[in-house]
Amino acid sequence: MKHALVTGGSGEIGQAICQRLATDGHHVIVHANQNLAKAQTLVNSIIKSGGSAQAIQFDITDFEQTTNKLTELMQTHPIQILIHNAGIHLDAPLAGMNKAQWDNVIDVSLHGFFNITQPVMLPMMKTRWGRVIAISSIAGITGNRGQANYAAAKAGLSGACKSLSIELSSRGITANVVAPGIIKTTMSEDSFPPEKIRQIVPMQRAGKASEVASLVSFLASDEAAYISGQVISINGGMV
Repeated sequence: MKHALVTGGSGEIGQAICQRLATDGHHVIVHANQNLAKAQTLVNSIIKSGGSAQAIQFDITDFEQTTNKLTELMQTHPIQILIHNAGIHLDAPLAGMNKAQWDNVIDVSLHGFFNITQPVMLPMMKTRWGRVIAISSIAGITGNRGQANYAAAKAGLSGACKSLSIELSSRGITANVVAPGIIKTTMSEDSFPPEKIRQIVPMQRAGKASEVASLVSFLASDEAAYISGQVISINGGMV
């Protein structure tokens, strides 16, 4: 049983990923920053369904706190599957964006990736098997109005994972990016009404969180051992 850490595991896409990885037979560590109760509810549901899971809480923008939590967590088992799903939106046109809006989005998505990945690398490398998967966005590929901060952070994940892939492929560790388009969540329903989706998505529907989770599941499996350094879009044909 491999141990899988999912940051932002209490969100809707994060929950779907956690549930799928648990179904695949992994022990899932559901990370939350503030909403630990929601993460614990998910853990309880996974355990009730016969899976193995635990909840953990820390601020991924704090390197020292994150390192301490992960070091404690890895005293018994290394983390071999790392899913960086945490991210935030603070949208504004760049001309009107303040520094806090820029910094906070970069801190969670991009600095957070370093903060969670660096401490787990050596233990993962010793096992000579590992999967690092960063959840990006179509915005990181195409850009998006009002999201220069978010697009920059998500695009940065692509460069980081491509570099990590080169560094670690000889150790049996892959690093890939999953870039969803419009996925049906509470947040997207407010931003993308059905008529808008039909206009911009060739498949004329939003994706499902479970479809993102299925792609993550495959990339985390032995069957995906020769796929690394890739940015894989899941967007209904948008790009």
